[in-house]
Amino acid sequence: MTEDQNGAAPQAPQVKMNVLTQYIRDMSFENILSRKPATGQVQPDVKVQVALDAKKRETGNQYEVLMKLTVTSNAKETAEPMFLLELEYVGLFNIEGVPDEQMHPFLLIECPRMLFPFVRRIVSDVTRDGGFPPLNLDTIDFVALYRAELQRRAAAQPAEQPLPN
Repeated sequence: MTEDQNGAAPQAPQVKMNVLTQYIRDMSFENILSRKPATGQVQPDVKVQVALDAKKRETGNQYEVLMKLTVTSNAKETAEPMFLLELEYVGLFNIEGVPDEQMHPFLLIECPRMLFPFVRRIVSDVTRDGGFPPLNLDTIDFVALYRAELQRRAAAQPAEQPLPN
């Protein structure tokens, strides 16, 4: 550890993150149940799939983070589909002070954490407006999601290597 002229250890650069804008890029909601209404009380089986992507923009320290959600609800007893919600939600961020080696996890963990409350609200409103009880998504563990994606990529990598002749 090096010390500056005053004898104090140098400080790491301070991380600055601003959400410049956020918006729905694409959304689709299908009320499948309305085509053939269910009789009696139906218990839903809801599944949520999350995919994340991030890329640097041409402007300075700006990054685009995409959160894709696919929410399916099927009747527990019959497995008949009830609804399908697909949502692509984008946040544009200005990020400074994050070391290059930490930028990838920062973009796919911290940025989605900032977007998630807005995504949760959209899902709740859309399902309610679609004729179902509002779906309040459970909190997503973006660290676990990131680690699982790294493991998936590591496992797939040897399979992608061509075999020598």
